[in-house]
Amino acid sequence: MEAASVGSDKGFGLTVLFSVVALLGVVGMFIAGLTGDQLVAAVGFAVATIAASLAVSATHLFG
Repeated sequence: MEAASVGSDKGFGLTVLFSVVALLGVVGMFIAGLTGDQLVAAVGFAVATIAASLAVSATHLFG
């Protein structure tokens, strides 16, 4: 008896999307670090952290 599992492309697409959003948060955090604006750096860190956790969750939920 064969058991096959077909993965969804939705998991891969969401993982890529949230990874790009996380990278944008990191870039924002880096630029804010150069200018010295701590609030923008904190928001960039929050965006990067949340997007990275959503990327991992999307892989597990739809993968």
